[in-house]
Amino acid sequence: MNTLSSKKCQSHDEGPTAALSELVLFRDADPAFLTKLNNNGNIQDFSKGHVIFLQDDLAEWFYVVLSGWVKLFRQTLDGDEVIVDVLPAGTIFGETDLFDNKQYSCSAEVVQDAKIAAYPISILRNEIATNQTFSLKMLKHLVQGQREKDKEIEHRTIQNAPQRLGCFLLRLIPAKKANPVVLHLPYDKTLIASRLGMQSETFSRALARLKDDLGLKVSGSTIEIKSMDELISYTCSACSNAYPCED
Repeated sequence: MNTLSSKKCQSHDEGPTAALSELVLFRDADPAFLTKLNNNGNIQDFSKGHVIFLQDDLAEWFYVVLSGWVKLFRQTLDGDEVIVDVLPAGTIFGETDLFDNKQYSCSAEVVQDAKIAAYPISILRNEIATNQTFSLKMLKHLVQGQREKDKEIEHRTIQNAPQRLGCFLLRLIPAKKANPVVLHLPYDKTLIASRLGMQSETFSRALARLKDDLGLKVSGSTIEIKSMDELISYTCSACSNAYPCED
């Protein structure tokens, strides 16, 4: 498998340090720590379908999505694929696997052409072990991740399929966007359905319901939302968070 670690940093406008600077976890981190990550990091471009790592591979690197989308998934014993998450630009992944027997707990694959930065996980592990301030930030980062998982469990328990799809659409739209809003689905509808815990048929029915109830217009992967307020009211009534979501 050709992984990110196979080549050093290519010629890009942003270096590895710039990729980290936007992440809360690394904000105000020790400059020497960031320099070490920068000197040992790399950035590469990958096409849709590229496998970054497989479940149970040795966890030697953690990653930041700079552009594109990456899916995290596991496979059942029957060979079915279970979507753990689909990550946009600005997301870190693989960092928590330093606590999990030093193996990746899931697989990662590019689902839309992506630019990804990679850093040695050993440097991160050493900083956690020797820097109490950073270790507390890492703990806070883990807690935030757990809260997001708890919120997803809430959505799957309380929200119906159209509301879960509505929530997904809202997360693609900048707050205070003027009506009407036109957006393009970032990846395949089948993958969106899996990410939302639906069968493809359920996704299609949910989209049809949003068209009927809220007047959404759908053309391929393009969706036009007539009223943001109506979509927010329709979706967020079955959620403990107010729009826009904090997580």
